[in-house]
Amino acid sequence: MKLQSKLRRTVIFVLCLLLVAGVFASCGKKEEKAKEKNITVTDMAGREVTVPTDAKKFVAIGPGALRLYCYVGDTDKLVGIEDMEKKNSEGRPYLMANKKLAELPTVGAGGPGNAPDSEKLLSVKPDVIFMYNTETSAIDGLQSKTGIPVVALSYGKTEVFDPAVDRSLKLIGQITGKEDRAKEVVDFFAKKKKDLEKRTKDIADKDKPKVYMGGMGNRGAHGIESTTGNFSLFNAIGAKNAVDEAGISDYIMLDKEKLLEMDPDMIFIDGGGMGLFKEDYGKNKAYYQELKAFKEGNVYMHLPYNYYYTNIDVALADAYYMGSIIYPKAFDGVDAKEKFNEITKFLLGAELYDDMAKAYFGGYHKVELE
Repeated sequence: MKLQSKLRRTVIFVLCLLLVAGVFASCGKKEEKAKEKNITVTDMAGREVTVPTDAKKFVAIGPGALRLYCYVGDTDKLVGIEDMEKKNSEGRPYLMANKKLAELPTVGAGGPGNAPDSEKLLSVKPDVIFMYNTETSAIDGLQSKTGIPVVALSYGKTEVFDPAVDRSLKLIGQITGKEDRAKEVVDFFAKKKKDLEKRTKDIADKDKPKVYMGGMGNRGAHGIESTTGNFSLFNAIGAKNAVDEAGISDYIMLDKEKLLEMDPDMIFIDGGGMGLFKEDYGKNKAYYQELKAFKEGNVYMHLPYNYYYTNIDVALADAYYMGSIIYPKAFDGVDAKEKFNEITKFLLGAELYDDMAKAYFGGYHKVELE
């Protein structure tokens, strides 16, 4: 009897141990499952954001956020866009390639000076909001109002080849399940950067013409005075920027007399400012004919790339176009129109040069004014 009683107590003790172990194991599995349902990422504002791993509905708001999403993400998973993105697709290849996006619900005004509309964002129930904004307080405020994870993106400080863009694309890929695609896009940009550098790295400074870019878009269209030093497209092809030579390293509305002093060998006009430039030329022909580039017929138009932040695809194609004009031997065999189509086909799935050319004075060309 004593033996049986002892045996019973032992069995009961073992069963209790197994029960307790089972409870702990079950709790552990639940915790693991909870962890699997979410991941924590560090966004471009340095914020730690917890997002669902199975996110299927997205919005991308603020200057350029939708463009970056379109390079990587599945556009069928977008549930709304800003009104700014619906108004005019001309000049924005990501919208030209995805016209169906205009049919999505409006999630806010978008554009300069307009705060995100939390009510409209909530109405489309996104799992994640991608947002371009440089103010952490605004990003945190939107997340607090909506209860939806807000992931900050960035373009950095240059038009092409900025590391911030690469990191933003990888973030989008990680959150949307498109990590392989994000890597492809980042690698594509890296290869183009390397190709441009390889073509021009051995050209001696004495063999480089002095060049100038005018009509630069900056919160609207401007004439020939609108330009910049440290211009990333010229930097990408090792061009000798007349603005750099004058000791100017940032954006500037240049005094016209200063341009006469610079007297560049070649001038490129941004297509977005072409109308204003032509208007001014009609009024001031004598001024323009004092410039060497006009006297010798070395004035060219490139396609505009600044529209709700940088159209990286257009800017990259512009770099090839400028390179083919400045260094024809180094860019022998490069057709800028074909290069444009190659770039937009890879990034957006469509060849868009003809559409851009139709919207902007016929596309890449030497400017004939007489």
